[in-house]
Amino acid sequence: MKYLFAVLLLVFTKPLLAEPYHFVSINYLIEQEIGRIVLPEIYKRLDIDITITPLPGKRAQFEAKTGLKHGEIMRIFSYGEETPSTIRVPTPYYYLETMAFVRKDSRVKINSAEDLKNYHIVKVRGVKHTNNITKGMKYVEDMDTTKQILRLVSAGLADVALTNRIDGLVHLDELGITNVVPIKKNLAVLELFHYIHHSKKHLVPLVNDKIIEMKHPGELAKLIAQAEQQIIKNTQYFP
Repeated sequence: MKYLFAVLLLVFTKPLLAEPYHFVSINYLIEQEIGRIVLPEIYKRLDIDITITPLPGKRAQFEAKTGLKHGEIMRIFSYGEETPSTIRVPTPYYYLETMAFVRKDSRVKINSAEDLKNYHIVKVRGVKHTNNITKGMKYVEDMDTTKQILRLVSAGLADVALTNRIDGLVHLDELGITNVVPIKKNLAVLELFHYIHHSKKHLVPLVNDKIIEMKHPGELAKLIAQAEQQIIKNTQYFP
């Protein structure tokens, strides 16, 4: 009888950490695919399994802010201010560089973000760092994928493609495009944070402590480097 009671007690006091957790990411972006490898490993060290569904940027934000999913795997700082129903895990675990890609033979001159307003810009829909840097500019078009925006610049149908540096470089290589290059200096360097819906706020300190713990011995950096190499080798699967 005592044994049965102990079993029942264990079942009904099963910790919240055993719940299934489901997050979203932005589809078709290199840094997000890296996050899809790295973040589950961070959770695994907490004995938590998570699933991640890639979605277009706006749809991902909607699912996270409404609680349809438990948060987003990787967004910039300002996302937290725009999405108050989520909580930012305080310690970033990756970063991105906002980079302008232009044709080699173009006369495009960009020394700062302000210079972008003079050109026809293409970017991926729903991505916060490129949304923010082009806010209020007239000649901006949204596309579905990085490959689309790079092809437009290569063909001379747009002046500037805006994306993360690694995202652009990897896709240029995969496409075999040689007439498009990044400008000499990035326009911004932004830390990337994991966001968790308020309904699962108990996860925030656990994940934050684990990220800090993994940073110190270089474990996180090693994991990120491995993820980058893995994704770079598999870009042929991106549309």
